[in-house]
Amino acid sequence: MKSKILLLVPLIPLLVLACQHALEEFVPNYDESKVPAYKLPDPLSFKNGKPVTGSSDWYSKRRPEILGLFEEEVYGRIPEFEYHEVFVMNDCDSFALNGTAIRKQLTIKIIANDKNLDIDLLIYQPKSKGPVPAFLGYNFNGNHAINSDTAIFINESWIPNNESLGITDHRATGNSRGSEASRWPVELITGNGFAVATVYYGDVDPDFDDGFQNGIHGLVYEKGEKPASDEWGSIAAWAWGLSRVMDYLETDPAIIAQKVAVIGHSRLGKTALWAGAFDERFAVVISNNSGCGGAALSRREIGETVERINTQFPHWFCDNFNYYNKKEKKLPVDQHMLIALLAPRPVYIASATEDQWADPKGEFLAALAADTVYQFLGLPGLSVKTMPDADHPVMDGYIGYHLRTGKHDITAWDWEQYLTFVKSHFK
Repeated sequence: MKSKILLLVPLIPLLVLACQHALEEFVPNYDESKVPAYKLPDPLSFKNGKPVTGSSDWYSKRRPEILGLFEEEVYGRIPEFEYHEVFVMNDCDSFALNGTAIRKQLTIKIIANDKNLDIDLLIYQPKSKGPVPAFLGYNFNGNHAINSDTAIFINESWIPNNESLGITDHRATGNSRGSEASRWPVELITGNGFAVATVYYGDVDPDFDDGFQNGIHGLVYEKGEKPASDEWGSIAAWAWGLSRVMDYLETDPAIIAQKVAVIGHSRLGKTALWAGAFDERFAVVISNNSGCGGAALSRREIGETVERINTQFPHWFCDNFNYYNKKEKKLPVDQHMLIALLAPRPVYIASATEDQWADPKGEFLAALAADTVYQFLGLPGLSVKTMPDADHPVMDGYIGYHLRTGKHDITAWDWEQYLTFVKSHFK
């Protein structure tokens, strides 16, 4: 044994150098002067270079072409598989939140290939004589984390360990109850006449590189089998899960299914954008601090890059996306085209001043570049041409944007802007 240890000693300096080199490769750039020159793909030109000549051209040809490129090269296509879904109501309380709201807890059971997947859905809705519009989004730590309501069931799925929240052995406890309440101001939302529908994203696909053996992937693939290089990673799987929740909301007479806004923060902001592009039932799409692979332009190479995100989170995107590590200019799409896929529906993009990792300027520029499609379709898109000052939201068109003072987070102030924007489009 000693001789083996001695043999390794001369290699230690080389290993240290290798680690240092790896770290150096991922030192983020935050210097605008170092942004490489780039030209964005034109969303209004087909792959063959011919122009889109009218709205029918866009909807019937160019939009499907762009959607297909994102499927093949970025998020991955969803393979065809047969599944059955069952909605099971587990709890309905008409006196929730001190009697101001109705709480529902149900399970969406996905059955495929003789295997089951349970997706637990929590809904708070204001007491109302008629159906109400809704916000739908994923949470990070379980439904019980969004509010201190002790009647919310504690999530039983795999969850990242977090000692401060009492999460050990990848299982949540009551210690994490209400830990995300600042990100989910339920009383503010229901008080404005909206329902809140949320799911723990790990119910659909656990957020770690498990070789795609768990979550919805585990129902589709055999043990040891992985998605093809152009098939769905976790972001596309999470987006698919949001559509399954939408399936339920269409059956709930208390919800106006034609007025559901899908919302997400960070990686779940990326998910909301892709869900909105893929499923046109979502009436409004809201991306909060979504960054690389979300609303930020990949070609700017500021903060998190394609290579960095693919290295740190190899399960998020399809394998084909790895080809574009340090080759962003070869991408046939960029994120302004993802935003453009949401037209003619309203979309809101939000950034934060201290979240340079997510490239706030790149998020704004993507929204600005998507404006050309909205204008082409005869809709007022983004009403400004220069990035607004912090805490000065722009929302008088179909593309809303704000830069909030602060860090990578979603706050009550953000929600106030989203409520105002969505209300204006749900009149």
